[in-house]
Amino acid sequence: MQSSIEQPTEGEVAKAQVKVWPVRALAVFTIVLFMGPVAEAQTGEQAFQSVCAACHSIGGGRIVGPDLAGVTDRRSQAWLEKFVKSSQSMIASGDPDAIAIYEKFNKITMPAGLIPDEQIKEVLAYIKVASAAGSSGAGEAQVVTKEPQKVATKEDITHGLNLFQGKIRFENAGPTCISCHDVKNDAVMGGGILAKELTTVFSELGGTGVRAILSKAPFPVMEAAYKNRALTKNEVFSLVAFLESASEQQAYQKPRDYGTGLLLSGVIGAFILFGFYSLLWLRRRKDSVNQKIYDRQVKSE
Repeated sequence: MQSSIEQPTEGEVAKAQVKVWPVRALAVFTIVLFMGPVAEAQTGEQAFQSVCAACHSIGGGRIVGPDLAGVTDRRSQAWLEKFVKSSQSMIASGDPDAIAIYEKFNKITMPAGLIPDEQIKEVLAYIKVASAAGSSGAGEAQVVTKEPQKVATKEDITHGLNLFQGKIRFENAGPTCISCHDVKNDAVMGGGILAKELTTVFSELGGTGVRAILSKAPFPVMEAAYKNRALTKNEVFSLVAFLESASEQQAYQKPRDYGTGLLLSGVIGAFILFGFYSLLWLRRRKDSVNQKIYDRQVKSE
């Protein structure tokens, strides 16, 4: 019994495959086109969270540096890659956009070399994807419950002062702040000059910015110093409280003049040493032992 359904000929099958091929090719091209940026974004997310998130957010507002939401639409890919690689070089070259950002954000430059060259594109891809995801959900109403902010007390400020000076060790044995930083405060002896002077850091960056840097250091030296020695939330809170107080009270602190004090100390110390040497000189032997023996022999004759 023959089937009532006619089987297609080889020619008809070939023609059908020719018609379907462009559709399949377009589908594959579309998948590859969209999977490339997504794969880069997934790789770049880790680098962003480990390096950039301390100073930047994507749609969360300003921290230390600018909010990066939509930055890939505002700047060209080439400009962004060059800026991330070395913002300092662009500022030095006179790039107007780089200088404007530098001036707007308290003249704080982004350290060069934080992200390897091969990862810069991946980070930018992540920023682009995250910006698009944030903008697509911007119209949805969200209820955000904010935790009540803790108010710093005098005890917190004193605790932060002691942590800054090293009178109290950090819980995870991190180095003291005064090793690299100084702050204008009568209770603080002269600190280090390796890094930024911190008297006005709170007024420049705000509590959010200072807290972000202390919680996750973005600077190479600081990152290495506190690797596996992160500050606790309580330590960060106390240090922020102290730096806020130092910023508010800076006008009432006496300026330190170590030069005059050191000069006076040196002069007084020199006089004391000269006086001591003079006393020793008075008790010296005025003649040799042989001279006394000779004098006795002369008298006996």
